[in-house]
Amino acid sequence: MKFSITIPAYKAQFLAEAIESIAAQSYADWELIIVDDCSPENLAAIVKPYLKDSRIRYYRNAKNCGAVDVVDNWNICLSHCTGDYVVCMGDDDRLLTCCLAEYKTLIERHPGLNVYHARTEIIDENGTVVSMQEPRPLWESALSFLWNRWDHRNRQFIGDFCYRAAYLKQAGGYYKMPLAWASDDITALLAASEKGIANTQGFCFQYRQNSQTITSSTANARIKIEARIAQLHWFDNFLSQLSAASLSADDDLYLRTIQAPKWRYFFKALDKDVPDYVQGRPWRLRWCYRQLAPFHYGKAQYVKWYLKSL
Repeated sequence: MKFSITIPAYKAQFLAEAIESIAAQSYADWELIIVDDCSPENLAAIVKPYLKDSRIRYYRNAKNCGAVDVVDNWNICLSHCTGDYVVCMGDDDRLLTCCLAEYKTLIERHPGLNVYHARTEIIDENGTVVSMQEPRPLWESALSFLWNRWDHRNRQFIGDFCYRAAYLKQAGGYYKMPLAWASDDITALLAASEKGIANTQGFCFQYRQNSQTITSSTANARIKIEARIAQLHWFDNFLSQLSAASLSADDDLYLRTIQAPKWRYFFKALDKDVPDYVQGRPWRLRWCYRQLAPFHYGKAQYVKWYLKSL
C-alpha cells in the first residue's frame, strides 16, 4: 500500500516543517510530491536538501494558478502521483508521525472505500495545539458525514482526507470551486456517496491556523460570497436528487434533519463574508441583496451586516 502525499506549495515559512513531518512517518511506503505554484519565494532552496530522499519529488509551475484557482494546483499535484492513496496537505500543515500507519490500518479494516478521514488537531503559528476536531464514528454514510458537518458545525480541511487514487483520478480530481471554498466538502461527499467514509479515532493530522491562509484573509471577499452561493446551489441540487425510497432509515432521518435548516450553516458563514466585503461601503449591500434574494434572507440581516462592517 503506497501513499502519495502532495503539497501544492506557495509559502515558504512552514514548508520545511511540513516536509519533515512526512519524512518522520513510521510507515515508510510513501512518495511526496511538491508543486511550487510559481512562488516569488525561493521554495526550491528549502526543498533541495530533502531531494536526497528518492521518495521526494519537486516541480515548479511555469504559471501561477493563484488563490482563486488554487484547486488547479491540487490537481496538478494529483497528476504526478503514483501511489494507491492520496493525501493533499497545505504547505503549512503537518502529519503526525502515526498518520500513514493509522490510514493503513483503517483501510485494511474498511477496504474498498473511496475516502478515509483523519482526526485533526488545530495548531497555531508556533505549532502549539489550540483546538481539535470533534470525534466521528469509525464508519458513517455520506449523509451522516454531511449532517455532522452542518448540524454540529464540524470543522474539516483538505489535509484531513485520504482518497483512493484511482477513484479520484477517474472523478476528474478534486472538485473545483473558487478559492477552494467547499472543494474539500464536495470532493469528500462525492467520494463517500456510494460506500461511505471511515474515520480514524486518534489524531493523525495537524492543520495550521494562521493569518496567511485563504480562510483567514479578508481579500477576495466578493469571490468568497459568490463561491458560498455556488455551494448553496450545488448542495440544493445534490440533496434534491436523493430519493427517500433508496435510503436506509438512518439516512432518511439524516436527510430530513438536514433539509429543514440546511442553509443555516451557509448563512452563518456569510456573517463574516458580507461585512468583509462591505467594509463601510453600504452600496455594496445592494449587490449582496440581489445575489441572496432567491434565498429570502430578511432585510434586517442586511442592516446587521452593515453595522458589523463599520
